[in-house]
Amino acid sequence: MDIERINPELRGIFKRLPGIRLDWGWVLWLGKRITGRTKSLTPPAGVVVNDHDCGDFGVRVYAPEGGGTGPAVLWIHGGGLIIGSVPMDDYQCLQWVQNLGVVVVSVDYRLAPEYPYPAAPDDCYAAWLWLQQQAPSLGVDPARIAISGMSAGGCLTALLAHRIRDEGGVQPVAQGLFCPMLDDETAANTQLDAIKHAVWNNQSNRAGWGHFLGHAPGEPEVREYAVPARRQDLTGLPETWIGIGDADLFYDESTHYAERLRAAGVACEFHTAPGGFHGFEIIARQAQVTRDYMAAHATFLRRTLAIET
Repeated sequence: MDIERINPELRGIFKRLPGIRLDWGWVLWLGKRITGRTKSLTPPAGVVVNDHDCGDFGVRVYAPEGGGTGPAVLWIHGGGLIIGSVPMDDYQCLQWVQNLGVVVVSVDYRLAPEYPYPAAPDDCYAAWLWLQQQAPSLGVDPARIAISGMSAGGCLTALLAHRIRDEGGVQPVAQGLFCPMLDDETAANTQLDAIKHAVWNNQSNRAGWGHFLGHAPGEPEVREYAVPARRQDLTGLPETWIGIGDADLFYDESTHYAERLRAAGVACEFHTAPGGFHGFEIIARQAQVTRDYMAAHATFLRRTLAIET
């Protein structure tokens, strides 16, 4: 990728990023081991963290000491549906508790290829039901929950929004999609391989979708709750925030999904991070482009969750 496309604040980091291809078996194995062994952060004063084993999946609950006061976020981590772990996002989850006073429930879902579709979507829906059931003990108002995720977590968040809508009952008040992985047809477009996107390239994307779906991405038929961008009916979904850098592999598919949401009558705020590559907000937390990006999402959460400032 031409470095001129990268935000000047991020170019130094961009130059040091290794080219990773998770379509190589040994790299995928190593990625699973590294992300699976991420150390948990020690919570700061005033924040309590507890892990819960829920059978096929688990959840990590981050809460203000003394319990919640109503609002909550169900968070889903990234990793291309094939790597990743809950502790990777400890920092951001703890920040939301400290700065917004919300309870955050992070889902430890099963990963492909060991557990292909529908394991991860099923785990995320089960976590939503768990949060609804446990809401009183956590100090959570079931009607003040947002669902949110990054990359593959954005994919699973979007799928979860569809499933909750279809199943009925209490609905999330909002969904937040960070650099979401929405469309397997992007992975099928081999012309994108040559661009060499930072952090998450199209070869890795093809591996992620292929392992998750159990077949090559881009096939004409797709199963229910498998690919957000292939869902036909977007009406009735919760108000949406989509944030992504314009140097991200997923930028075009995110833009298209936002357009479809608006056409379906869903309020959608689209935040572009100029020159941002995939996952820049984790790699360069102190950059101004990251601060602006995260502040935009925090403003969205405050409004949709009715958090007093």
